[in-house]
Amino acid sequence: MPHPAHRKLAIKKKSQLNTLNQLVMAMAIIEPLMTLPQLYDVWIQHETAGVSIATWAFFAFAAAIWLAYGLAIKNIPIIVSSSLW
Repeated sequence: MPHPAHRKLAIKKKSQLNTLNQLVMAMAIIEPLMTLPQLYDVWIQHETAGVSIATWAFFAFAAAIWLAYGLAIKNIPIIVSSSLW
């Protein structure tokens, strides 16, 4: 049977991990949404000044890599975030 101090530490770590997981899940949704203003400018306003195709191509490439990684390790926040990208 684990020592009571070790058990208390394990509970604290689990609580901190749950909080971190919630934060990561929130960021997995919020971060891609941060690009909406630029998408609005391009698709609705037809204004492309200041938009870099290289940057957006890199976003797409990075999202594909993260999606593959998220699927491989079965990590929901990574899968959600990279899918939204």
